[in-house]
Amino acid sequence: MEALTDDEFETILDEALDLLPVGVTEQLDNVALFVEDRPENGDRHLLGLYDGTPIGERGIQGLEMPDTIFIYRDNLVDFAEDIDHLREEIVITIVHEIAHFYGIDDDRLHELGWG
Repeated sequence: MEALTDDEFETILDEALDLLPVGVTEQLDNVALFVEDRPENGDRHLLGLYDGTPIGERGIQGLEMPDTIFIYRDNLVDFAEDIDHLREEIVITIVHEIAHFYGIDDDRLHELGWG
């Protein structure tokens, strides 16, 4: 796929966020979404990453730092065949990472079609 400007990617990201399945963010609390070009380790295949403590494993909530979800712009653009595919992959990636917040592992996500 051709290169995108930051504004073009942000527009597609906003569209993708509007397409998230109903209820997927219902209990999402204290989670920040970040867009980075690529993961720190340079992995060119990783599309997203959840970093935090799944909701079912949390103790008493207080002043903890927010969990984070990263989506990797360049990897997503490289992976996508066109704009529609990019939008779809952003939705899949965000849902996949949010599912980790809810404690759902990769095997189950693949079973559910969100792998």
